[in-house]
Amino acid sequence: MVLAAVFALAVQVPAQAQAPLRVAPESRQQVTLSFAPVAAKTSPAVVNVFALKSAPRGSGHPFFEDPFFRRFFGDRGFGVPRERVQRSLGSGVIVDPRGLVVTNHHVVEGADEVKVVLADKRELAAEIVLRDPRTDLAVLRVNEGAPFQAIDLADSDALQVGDLVLAIGNPFGVGQTVTQGIVSALARSQVGISDFQSFIQTDAAINPGNSGGALVDMSGRLVGINTAIFTRSGGSHGIGFAIPSNMVRVVVESAKSGGKQVKRPWLGARLQTVTADIAESLGLPRPAGALVADVPNGTPAAKAGLKRGDVVVAIDGQMVDDPDGLGFRLATRPVGGRAVLTVRRGANEVPLPIGLEAPPEGSSRDAVAIRSRSPFAGATVAALDAALADELHLPFGGEGVVVVVKVEPGSPADNLGFQPGDAVLQVNGRDIRSPQELERIFRAGARLWRLVVQREGRAIQMVLPG
Repeated sequence: MVLAAVFALAVQVPAQAQAPLRVAPESRQQVTLSFAPVAAKTSPAVVNVFALKSAPRGSGHPFFEDPFFRRFFGDRGFGVPRERVQRSLGSGVIVDPRGLVVTNHHVVEGADEVKVVLADKRELAAEIVLRDPRTDLAVLRVNEGAPFQAIDLADSDALQVGDLVLAIGNPFGVGQTVTQGIVSALARSQVGISDFQSFIQTDAAINPGNSGGALVDMSGRLVGINTAIFTRSGGSHGIGFAIPSNMVRVVVESAKSGGKQVKRPWLGARLQTVTADIAESLGLPRPAGALVADVPNGTPAAKAGLKRGDVVVAIDGQMVDDPDGLGFRLATRPVGGRAVLTVRRGANEVPLPIGLEAPPEGSSRDAVAIRSRSPFAGATVAALDAALADELHLPFGGEGVVVVVKVEPGSPADNLGFQPGDAVLQVNGRDIRSPQELERIFRAGARLWRLVVQREGRAIQMVLPG
């Protein structure tokens, strides 16, 4: 009988141990746990950003007609007919007591006037100090009312999946709002928003108008700038993306130093993603890293000893999942310093010190806008140099390549599908060596245009009427 009782007890204990622990609150403090102290500390540093752009009555600028833009910021005006003054609405974060505000570049892009509304309802004029479309960040300066309450920047590399975060902004223009969630994922790189993709993903509700607002940790420090959402309805579906604070820091420091352009280190190698098949063929334990496809002479990669077939798996000890991850890590490091690439070469891992150099910009960078009657009317072309190749994610093997850098919406070039990064190799059998040469050929006119254009390494031949 005793043995039976002991056996029954032994069977029951594990079942009881698996039950969730439920404990009643034992104090008022436990009942009233709240995020209010974090919100109170950070909310004064979050502002509303209003960007105004004038337009002729009866016409709409593509900047404001774009569905993505309207989904985020709406299309209401300051009591002025929409045809005359158009407004975008976003958020921003004060990162310096002297009045520096960070927001998204797409919030203020093309704006004639920018205003900032503080948490205490003061409305102040702001100037755009620095634009950085490659990261979708912009820095504004408010010239009156300083000092302001600013927010400290955290080390976003210290974030972990599951950390609690708050998103603060002005969704739908209803006023400052705080939402809470967790870090759902890190280093998201297939978002397609900017050149340097390594976003923080969160389920904290981010809605239209939150763009440019703050993502903060439980210490009240800025870990990211909210920039986009994945949505099918225009509202939050629990998938939001923020630019990590370590990238924000680089842009802010550039603005503080008086720079009008952010200078970033340049690798100079052409990289590709490591697929499962590539990983198996190279004997890698998993498909991760950046495979080196080409290393032009004279580049920092070549000087460091990087070779074709190498796989970059880490930089300064931080793991690299793909080429976008490597690009992001490089972009957060200062020009003039040094880093160490960890490279898988054969069966060995090799450390390669590399100098962090800015890409050289050649004297032939002057762009030419094609206006003459031709298939490229509305396109702006330039001679490819190392800086432009880095900006357009193109391989750079030397001079003598003319590429498209901009295409006006609705132009003949746009209607024919030309896009930035297209290289113009030949026109009517003539090799193209400079933007000026291309302009002269088009200005002379022709009954037919026989073009050879290179896109993503593939030559495209086409015949078009003159």
